[in-house]
Amino acid sequence: MRISVSSTLTVYHDGQFWVGLAEHVEDGRYGAARIVFGAEPSDEEILRFVTSKWAELAFFGDDPAEASKPARNPKRRAREASKALRQPAMGTKAQQALANQRETMKRESAHVRSQRRAEEAEARFEQRKLKRKQKHRGH
Repeated sequence: MRISVSSTLTVYHDGQFWVGLAEHVEDGRYGAARIVFGAEPSDEEILRFVTSKWAELAFFGDDPAEASKPARNPKRRAREASKALRQPAMGTKAQQALANQRETMKRESAHVRSQRRAEEAEARFEQRKLKRKQKHRGH
């Protein structure tokens, strides 16, 4: 059994904040996560983030991705790196993965919110029932 894993972290300025776009491909599944750094992160801060918090990132999405083979020729790698720098930082695949992640989180929080409201209403009803019972206890 062979498992292929590929991860990239792209740090860019979106006009207001410094943002990191983490892309992760594992066994043909593509996932992306967005990290807001705020001020411009130094190399040490990025390294600290990757070593300590990378495992905590939630990579969502189950879109199959094509596995790319690394180029063996160093000149080709340099050309591909310069080409990647010319392209915009966030690709459409990453945008779709982040949109899916936001929608999932929105649905989960709405479900939790509705459950909490139902429990609070039930607690208020029980409190009213108890108060009514105490009033009619007999005097």
